[in-house]
Amino acid sequence: MFENRLTKVFKHLRKTAKRQGVTCYRVYDNDLTEFPLSIEIYEDELYVAEFKREHNLSEEQYEEWQQRGMEIMSKVLDIPIDNIYLRERKRKENRNDQYEKLSFESHERIVQEDGLKFKVNLTDYLDSGLFLDHRITRHMVREMSQDKDVLNLFCYTGSFSVYAAAGGAKSVTSVDLSKTYLSWAEENMQLNDIYDPAKHKYVHADVLQYLEDLKLNSFDLVVIDPPTFSNSKRMKDFMDVQRDHVSMLNNILLALRPGGVIIFSNNYRKFKIDEAAINAKTIKNITAQTMPFDFNGKLIRHCFRIEK
Repeated sequence: MFENRLTKVFKHLRKTAKRQGVTCYRVYDNDLTEFPLSIEIYEDELYVAEFKREHNLSEEQYEEWQQRGMEIMSKVLDIPIDNIYLRERKRKENRNDQYEKLSFESHERIVQEDGLKFKVNLTDYLDSGLFLDHRITRHMVREMSQDKDVLNLFCYTGSFSVYAAAGGAKSVTSVDLSKTYLSWAEENMQLNDIYDPAKHKYVHADVLQYLEDLKLNSFDLVVIDPPTFSNSKRMKDFMDVQRDHVSMLNNILLALRPGGVIIFSNNYRKFKIDEAAINAKTIKNITAQTMPFDFNGKLIRHCFRIEK
């Protein structure tokens, strides 16, 4: 059953990926209840996340199930078993989960996307370091960044920052609570020969507090992709994206120059944007147009273009 499903999906996705020149993409996302997996191709390697679940298998049976699954992936996707990286994960609600180092194998490699280079880690963290679902959104930011002052909030490993800088941004400011990810963001800039400390800055800060101190009319483009919920000890207060999105966006709008744009995304399934309370000129839902071929119909996330 799993082999048939994977074969069918891969046949379709591989053609689209080849046509679009995409080498990192998702091929399976919890399609079958009996196989609660997310499978992503990173060129010639696989990142496989197994979602935690209740099962009635003995330890020996479970290990056999895992091994057989990897054999099927290797056969169907034509990737050696030694190039498959499997980890168990829970669905994250808390940003802290993403920050914690869960392993020390440190299998890092460089992958290509849209002519740019990014470091990914397929073993140590909850995510690889490159959110594949924002492939189109990143390209959009690149197209919008020429001669702009760009702010990337909750920047993670800085992929949006790299795209903005590659798109000719006048400056890029990347803000995150994790020094680990800020360093990773700097590495990604260096990989693409666009590392310039005079133009591009990396700020270690709690975004909610950082927003309170932003200067008026200081940015042209802001990218914000917050976690659903965060209660890190390093934060002054916990964050809830549904509760706090209006205050965050209105603070950002104050920091935008006239005609400036916010690209706002989040993964909260039940999220409802409070348009009436946001002091914007226009708010456009761009979720559908930023959904890549390998996530179509599978991903629950929201994306908005908000203009001052």
